[in-house]
Amino acid sequence: MTSSASQAPGPAGPGEPSADLLRQFWWLHDARWYQGVARRFGQDAANEVNAEAMQFVTRRIASAYAREEGLGPGLSAAELATALTGISELMTGDAVEASNKVTGEESFETAVTRNFALEMLARAGTLEGYECPCPQMRAGWFEGLKTEVSDHRVECLRTGGSACRFRTSTASDAAAATDAATAATAATPTVPGKETP
Repeated sequence: MTSSASQAPGPAGPGEPSADLLRQFWWLHDARWYQGVARRFGQDAANEVNAEAMQFVTRRIASAYAREEGLGPGLSAAELATALTGISELMTGDAVEASNKVTGEESFETAVTRNFALEMLARAGTLEGYECPCPQMRAGWFEGLKTEVSDHRVECLRTGGSACRFRTSTASDAAAATDAATAATAATPTVPGKETP
């Protein structure tokens, strides 16, 4: 497996923009694009199109990352946590502060404690009504990595949380939890004339 860090852009040569500068231009474009759509067509349309575009782009980025790193489909929780860290750094540099912590053999948790996009939206006065496309971004990553997961957002910076927090289980772990819930429901006795809770 090759390391993406070893292939990351190095210092810019004379007359070449740095990777960080290019990222700043991307963030600026993204913010202006979102605000332009919101002004012309409303914030609901801006949120919807932003989420669709985010899922498309992140699927492509994750797919390219998987090829570069030699990752096959059906990654473990530990492999996913490592991949998400690499992909996030590739996309955002230090504009987003996030960590991915393995919490079990088939589960991990993501905590985003700083998101530059939210800071920019707050400065522009357009944070209210903004819907974070984080679920679609993550869905794109998992699609690009060809790994089925159960991914749940449990906290959000945008709505006042201390972090954007996600809990993720790989497909086999999620399937086991669903099977256990189904079995528990089937084993619950029913009383004639009464609904099962």
